[in-house]
Amino acid sequence: MGSAKNSSSAARKARIEEMRRAEQSRDRRNRILTIAASVVVVTGLVVGGVVLVNSQSDDDSTAADGKTTGKFVTGADGVKTWDTKLSQTHVTKDVKYPMEPPVGGDHNQVWMNCNGDVYPEAINNVNAVHSLEHGAVWVTYTSKAAKADVEALAAKVKSTPYTLMSPDEKQADPIMLSAWGNQRTVTSADDPNVAKFFEKFVQGEQTPEPGAACTGGLSK
Repeated sequence: MGSAKNSSSAARKARIEEMRRAEQSRDRRNRILTIAASVVVVTGLVVGGVVLVNSQSDDDSTAADGKTTGKFVTGADGVKTWDTKLSQTHVTKDVKYPMEPPVGGDHNQVWMNCNGDVYPEAINNVNAVHSLEHGAVWVTYTSKAAKADVEALAAKVKSTPYTLMSPDEKQADPIMLSAWGNQRTVTSADDPNVAKFFEKFVQGEQTPEPGAACTGGLSK
């Protein structure tokens, strides 16, 4: 039993490391594609007019506010899972999510870097949700969390690819863990549920876009 678990953990770690090595070449390719796409967009603006494009962007963002429906269902392990499919549309404005921190839904086309990144200040939900779509686990905390716990969690995040961490004073509990469609509260950095959540959800089966980059996005 223990041997099988160790083998599974080793396989996951190897897969994450392989993805990490591939990110650099994928980022170079993405930059080239982005430049090409930008040229096409600029040409379209000249031909079609800026007003039309802006109007379409507003329509998309407004529609997104009402798309996320459903509720959390708490499992026997204490993990809360959103009970309906979460939308993945890219929008240009802010989104009103029905949960805090959000675990999915429409989001900005640019993700927050999540390669073990620790942010000292609050980050935009619309960018962090995109990180969750890539299979990241997001650690958030309030000013009520103990300093020692924050420091220990930051150390864990920094050593784990496909994770990120930031403060969030709007959340209900001092320390919370989020992945796409899933969330739970933990009591401290030593809570065994921290390791369990990371093991299950870092590039876990819930990931809509497994293997997508966690670098090349926003860094602050």
